[in-house]
Amino acid sequence: MGDRAVDGNEPAQAVRRSSDSRPSRRRLSVDERRDELISAALQLFSDRPPEDISIDDVADAAGASRALVYHYFGGKQELYLAALHSAAKQLDDLLRPPAEGKPLERLAVSLHRYFDFVEDHAAGFVALLRGGPAYRSGEVGEVLDGIRGLVMNHIITSIGVEAPGPVLRITLRSWMASVETAGLDWLEHRDLSREALERLLVDHHVVLLDVAARHDPDVAALLARIADGDPA
Repeated sequence: MGDRAVDGNEPAQAVRRSSDSRPSRRRLSVDERRDELISAALQLFSDRPPEDISIDDVADAAGASRALVYHYFGGKQELYLAALHSAAKQLDDLLRPPAEGKPLERLAVSLHRYFDFVEDHAAGFVALLRGGPAYRSGEVGEVLDGIRGLVMNHIITSIGVEAPGPVLRITLRSWMASVETAGLDWLEHRDLSREALERLLVDHHVVLLDVAARHDPDVAALLARIADGDPA
């Protein structure tokens, strides 16, 4: 009976049924395959520090071969950079403030989305901001500076400023550094709710603007507009 599959039509039909029922892997374009590998890498880099991730880990997560990963990226450094650029694009999309609303409301929305990103990419966020020179220089450092730049641009947009002067620029960058530090502290301790942390940071933003207003009449006018709740 075990040899029945050798003869007749029934076994051939069974083989066809088996073959037909097996899900075929969708053929991907070059860009789609590259994006699939980046997505797998980004998820891994979000869960663990980059130094703990290997090319084999990425290949396994993507259901691809090690050779294919090397074919598209050349090595882990190139793959890490591609993942960072992808994360920066996601963050850029997330942080776009609503078109309507009061300045502080728009800022609060962007801040909430920023912490969504921080929480979803906790390990990668910590590794990037706490990493040594390898993470602060070269192309990785440029990506990090680019992320900070886009965050700055969205903050400026949310409060309705076109070109900040030196006092406001320094104030906003100081606040951004505080937000990064707060994110790291919150991920480490989580002894304050995210809602409370976000409210604290919005208030911190207002306090810093209040101090800056004593040194720059343009910031004073901005603060007055924000206090009145005028839309940006």
